[in-house]
Amino acid sequence: MFYSGILQQSSFLNLKSTGYSIRRFFSFAVCSIQRSCLQHCLYKIVTMDKKEPEGLKIKREIGLIGGIALISGTMIGSGIFMSPQFVLSYVGSPGASLLIWTISGIVSMLAALSYTELGTIIPESGGDFIYILRIYGPFPAFFAAYTMVLVLEPFAAAALSIGIAEYAAAPFYMDCSPPTVVVKCAAAFSLFLVAIINALNVRLAIRIQVIFLVAKVLALTTIVVGGLVKLSQSTDMIVENLKVENSFTGTQFSLSTFGMAFSQGLWSYSGWCSLSYVTEELKRPEVNLPRAVVIAISLVTSLYLLVNVSYLTVMTPRELMSSTAVAVTWGNKVLGSWGWIMSLAAALSAFGSLNGMFFSGSRVCFVAAREGHMPDILSMAHVHRLTPSPALIFITTVSLIVLIPGDFKSIINYFSFTAWFFYGATLSGMIYLKIKKPELPRPYNVPIIIPVLALIAAVFVVLGPIIDSPQIEYLYVTLFILSGVIVYIPFIHYKMCPEFLNLLTMFLQLFLEVAPAEKQL
Repeated sequence: MFYSGILQQSSFLNLKSTGYSIRRFFSFAVCSIQRSCLQHCLYKIVTMDKKEPEGLKIKREIGLIGGIALISGTMIGSGIFMSPQFVLSYVGSPGASLLIWTISGIVSMLAALSYTELGTIIPESGGDFIYILRIYGPFPAFFAAYTMVLVLEPFAAAALSIGIAEYAAAPFYMDCSPPTVVVKCAAAFSLFLVAIINALNVRLAIRIQVIFLVAKVLALTTIVVGGLVKLSQSTDMIVENLKVENSFTGTQFSLSTFGMAFSQGLWSYSGWCSLSYVTEELKRPEVNLPRAVVIAISLVTSLYLLVNVSYLTVMTPRELMSSTAVAVTWGNKVLGSWGWIMSLAAALSAFGSLNGMFFSGSRVCFVAAREGHMPDILSMAHVHRLTPSPALIFITTVSLIVLIPGDFKSIINYFSFTAWFFYGATLSGMIYLKIKKPELPRPYNVPIIIPVLALIAAVFVVLGPIIDSPQIEYLYVTLFILSGVIVYIPFIHYKMCPEFLNLLTMFLQLFLEVAPAEKQL
């Protein structure tokens, strides 16, 4: 039954007969599969009262708990363990730092609620790509897919893998930073491991997400409780850091500094839209999507604020800003010889976030290929495991390439800039639908002020740092996005396809045991 997709794909390729032995081999292989496929389908037709056999579909495996775990598990990564020192160093004061964390949580909630309404109007997987495609058309949607698949997902995965590696290596290099080679090798291993997990089974990936979410909440709760214990012993540090007279002393007031701090804060909340990438795999999305969003983001925002207060209960702002691993420094001060536990907790937390990012990010690549915006092989799923294994392999490969020259801080800045550009485009489309298409069925509806406020925040994140302190790197990112025109015109608009790509698709389809998958609506 599942190999019927290969039968469809072989007719789709429409290869011309030639005398080359490689083509005869492919033809023989496909014909053999077709014969067994037809026999299997004939049996299914007879045993199912002559009903049409269904095509290959990815199943709905994600319930409410899985949805909460996917959102909050993706959000709680290395950001809360690594970004606090960056946020504080940009804004310059503890009070302004906590304000940035609060605003970042509110903006994430507003944007996620807006995406929830879009997800019930357009109940398809793919997130920003599919929303932009349905609202604006194929041309802008291609730029979204092109940037997400080649920039956003790989850069975010690379940043998380670096966070995993740094925290995993920290206990072994107590007096110095771990060597770059060690960090990069450990990061590459984590990318491979997560890719294998997601390629094996959907349920396995979701179960791991749930388990790691529980571990993350326990780790953050430990930090909060440790802060309370220190607070009960002495209030001098917290009073010095957060009393009204001192909490905003040293604040740097500029669009650039607040924009960069905001980017670091939003990076720690990234993942709020991960469930919209897998809508077709969510059970009862009209019910579970809004519930999962509200529960997950409320949980994460509360934990983030309490953890930051705990950091300031133990460390001075100068100690926090000079720390290369905030959670480890906190652990050494509070837990003593058991401080290495925080390194392990941070590494496991980032690993769970990386798992969620691979799970949702691979669906963007998968859906874009299904809509004709990426090579056909990326739109296929494994015929037995029902996972988008070609898309996972592709995302892993690009992430490894990005990992080679990248560092955590610069990756986050570029990620936030490009991500919020497309978030803004999606939110503006949401506002357009509310004004111009009020008749569309909306199982879940939000007031128009919510997407408007989220759009204003997106515009600030994108334009604020550029206006106040322009850097050449932003121009490079913009030029890269626009370079998609070179690919779109010949290959997407005019649908040009070199002959060797057809042969390559056929070979990979047989080698990876994948077939085209239908929409699950």
